[in-house]
Amino acid sequence: MLTLHSVTAGYGGVTVLRNVDFTVGDGEVVALLGPNGAGKSTLLRTATGFVKPTAGRVTFDGQEVTADPPHQFARNGICLLPEGRGIFPSLTVMENLRIMAGSKNIGEATAEALVHFPALSSRLRQTAGSLSGGEQQMLALSRAFITNPKVVLVDEASLGLAPMIVDRIFDTLALLPERGVSVVVVEQYVQRVLKLAKTVYVLSRGEVAHVGDAKEINATEIYQRYLGVE
Repeated sequence: MLTLHSVTAGYGGVTVLRNVDFTVGDGEVVALLGPNGAGKSTLLRTATGFVKPTAGRVTFDGQEVTADPPHQFARNGICLLPEGRGIFPSLTVMENLRIMAGSKNIGEATAEALVHFPALSSRLRQTAGSLSGGEQQMLALSRAFITNPKVVLVDEASLGLAPMIVDRIFDTLALLPERGVSVVVVEQYVQRVLKLAKTVYVLSRGEVAHVGDAKEINATEIYQRYLGVE
């Protein structure tokens, strides 16, 4: 569905990713792990058109999309949920949903969001920046259902959230592959994401240090063998 072929990429002449091969299958959940600074967010941004490779190429559904602008990636069905929520804090919840909906009927879009996040139903006229951290993340995740994407890339969805909210977030992410949506998850809760994922990639210093079946490795092995933590 989505593949990076021998991709090298970075910012302003500074290389972050080096010769990275990364593949997401149709309806597959992929865990993307690694220490801070390993290049995980850069990989997601390259896979969604915000960072252009200096070498290699990106293909989506069998077509090369390397040079396409980010909005074309979105139109193709690639949805990025960035670290830090990715919402408009000065706009209301309803206004955020309207932007997410695009040409889709706003009534249908709102109903879709509230099916998965009913807590937002009483917050529709509230500014997004005044929501709790968990409610803001629910609003951000609504995009993954409203836009009917083919691939969703999630960057640290649980960051700064209470454990009970983290449980809700993971339960919601688990619904996406049931709808045929491929998912890539960058996550600090390693054991949680390994239970959700089929395949795990570990990045270290911008390179793929490990790729394999998520069910055949545990969090301790990842920390010790691939992240250098005893």
